Amino acid sequence: MNNKTVPPIETHLKSIQTLIQTAKFNEAISQSKALQQQVTEQQDHIELWYLMAIAQRYSKEFTQALTSISALLKLDALHSRANQEQGYTHLALNKVKQAKLSFEKAVQLNPSLVGSWHELIQLYRQDGQQEHVQKAANHLEKLKKLPPALLAVTELMYEGKLLKAEQICRHFLQNNKRHVDGMCLLAEIGMELKVYDDAEFLLASALELAPDHIHARSQYLNLLIRLGKYKAAEQQVEILLLTQPDNLSYKIAKANTLTGLGKIEQAITLFEQAIRQDNKIPGFYLQLGHALKAQGDIKKAVAAYQKAYQLNPSYGDAFWSLANTKTYRFSDEEITKMQHQRTDENLAITDKVQLHFATGKAFEDREDYQQAFEAYQQGNELQHASNGFDINKIEQQVAEQIKYCTRELFEVRRNLGLNSPDPIFIVGLPRAGSTLLEQILASHSQVDGTMELHNILGLASRLRGRENNKNDQESHKESQYPKNLAEINPTYFKRFGQQFIDETRVYREQAPLFIDKMPNNFLHIGLIKLILPNAKIIDARRQPMACCFSGFKQLFAEGQDFSYRLEDIGRYYQAYLKLMAHWQQVLPGFVLTVNHEDVVDDLEKQVRRILDFCGLSFEQSCVDFHKTKRTIKTPSSEQVRQPIYKSATEQWRHFEPYLAPLKKVLNIE
Repeated sequence: MNNKTVPPIETHLKSIQTLIQTAKFNEAISQSKALQQQVTEQQDHIELWYLMAIAQRYSKEFTQALTSISALLKLDALHSRANQEQGYTHLALNKVKQAKLSFEKAVQLNPSLVGSWHELIQLYRQDGQQEHVQKAANHLEKLKKLPPALLAVTELMYEGKLLKAEQICRHFLQNNKRHVDGMCLLAEIGMELKVYDDAEFLLASALELAPDHIHARSQYLNLLIRLGKYKAAEQQVEILLLTQPDNLSYKIAKANTLTGLGKIEQAITLFEQAIRQDNKIPGFYLQLGHALKAQGDIKKAVAAYQKAYQLNPSYGDAFWSLANTKTYRFSDEEITKMQHQRTDENLAITDKVQLHFATGKAFEDREDYQQAFEAYQQGNELQHASNGFDINKIEQQVAEQIKYCTRELFEVRRNLGLNSPDPIFIVGLPRAGSTLLEQILASHSQVDGTMELHNILGLASRLRGRENNKNDQESHKESQYPKNLAEINPTYFKRFGQQFIDETRVYREQAPLFIDKMPNNFLHIGLIKLILPNAKIIDARRQPMACCFSGFKQLFAEGQDFSYRLEDIGRYYQAYLKLMAHWQQVLPGFVLTVNHEDVVDDLEKQVRRILDFCGLSFEQSCVDFHKTKRTIKTPSSEQVRQPIYKSATEQWRHFEPYLAPLKKVLNIE
């Protein structure tokens, strides 16, 4: 069998590029057209339209070039180089106004496009827009100062080609180990790939080399806030404010840090000061709204969110934040505004997704379930298309946990971890009642509530190894982790346990026990048992249709990429059940399963059961959890400030006619 008879598409694309470089434009066009008839993948069609448009422009077939670009942009409206190519073609046709718009769109999508900045400087100069000329020239000068390798890295990042960008950046840093801008770029890639420990180490190292590097410290600050390391973030923002005391973005960062530390009043004061300084920035009102919501002042939070969309009518985050209070009801006028904005072809994907989800919530509240589902579905389809999630990888992870985390492993490697009883892990699926369980436990005098901590996921990522974390063609291969749990040095387990306790101390107050409610930790219960054998694990479980559909109509701030397709969320739920059954089998008694429906039916009975499992005495405050004053930043923040209500348990039934794909995966008739 001859595998070389059909060359891969990459070979054809390189051949067309060579034809263009050697001025054989007609041949390039012919080959592109022929291949368009053969390929099936959307990305291949995009590449071919792009190359064809370039060849057509060089052969002065300008009308055909614009047609090719239009076809490409229908497939990918955010293709920065297509917008740049459209600009060049408009310029060749002397359509100066259209050319300028295309180049502006190109650099908005990808600020590292040197060619577009060159053209914009000339176009702004012709229009006498001197301020724009200066801004464009400054940006171009900044790009030109970058070494060619780092300029390429920047371009690849904006094009979403993160793994290729990482490869080039790492190679550059091997030969330029103390290049701070290179370290910052690699850290930025790490953040995009969610390899947060790498990014944190790189930025801390960069600041050791260059303590006065403002960009590195700003980046470090933003990462610390993202990770919820607010005490460390507070130190960094104070350093930045010493250098630039009037910098509004630093003041906002300090306010966000104070919100994270639970110092809500101080945060609100800072947000309000920033707004007095500049009351035209929608994001300031949005973040003020988040702080007010965390404090429990929903009325003022709503007013802040409304002000944000009044300043920017297409601000999807403002509308979604209103919907995400779970108690807000949209007016007819607001629904009309959202309907209008979400049909705008030029609207950013993020705003469009948020508007779809907010519209879905608006129609659901009005019991128009068909329109609600259509809006939720549109939002989910867009979000799924942009996140590249593959459910097969989760199922593979579950299979590997079951294969390697055996009863024998826990027998051979028992009592190697840290004996600390401090952590209580709440695991499961999002929207399964974990915030309610956290609020119940955090209402106890001996327990601190924290947040969804990334520490266990970070440790698992490190154990898995750099190569296996990459989302590439090798992903079907078995990971080093969890197989290596049977192989690594026995002394590491206690060290890992101590590291977890040390790193999470910043999130705690003075109580002896604390909660980590990262739901995805269910994948790593074996690892938790080995490093913290005296930890407590509570599985927050909810009826499958209610849980899965509640996840499907929730737009998460970060992660939970499995929730944006009905089939995926159903398969994820099944994989979760399979793995939890395995943990019960190999670690009997280590996990307490708490069904949300049981909590709703008999709160006090389940509260006593949970407290007994955690070795805690009964306190009435746990039953009266809704009276507990604390900062809550999950979507359920308003529900857990109210007494238990049963109305949500069957809400999914209103959407039952549209949920056949989910029911099929869950084997529900």
